[in-house]
Amino acid sequence: MPLPHIVNHNPATVHSPAGGYCMGLELTQHRRLLFISGQVPERPDGSVPEGFEAQCEQAWRNVKAVLAAAGLGVDHLVKVTTFLTDRAQLVSNRTIRRAMLGDHQPALTVMVAQTVNSKWLLEIEAIAAE
Repeated sequence: MPLPHIVNHNPATVHSPAGGYCMGLELTQHRRLLFISGQVPERPDGSVPEGFEAQCEQAWRNVKAVLAAAGLGVDHLVKVTTFLTDRAQLVSNRTIRRAMLGDHQPALTVMVAQTVNSKWLLEIEAIAAE
């Protein structure tokens, strides 16, 4: 599937992004949008991995599975919101996100919040465009 025409906006008058994202992302042409509901760190059998890193990787696998079901990949992501349950997860989250996205830098928000199920240490929602 073709990628949308994406223009990153990182103005010099705003602090530089420090985590593999852009301040603003403009789609000048696209054919469709995919809104990905919050993906929790559950495997297809409903089990939840132990530890933050394993849960973060599982949540990203779930995001990628939804993208693949729509015929898209991580390069189509234009906005990602990650909800962590502890500030101590920030560095691991950034490292895993960068590994999952490679050089792609969507618009990004990371928040610390409480998840619906206390077993889940994070949740990731996203928007993709083609």
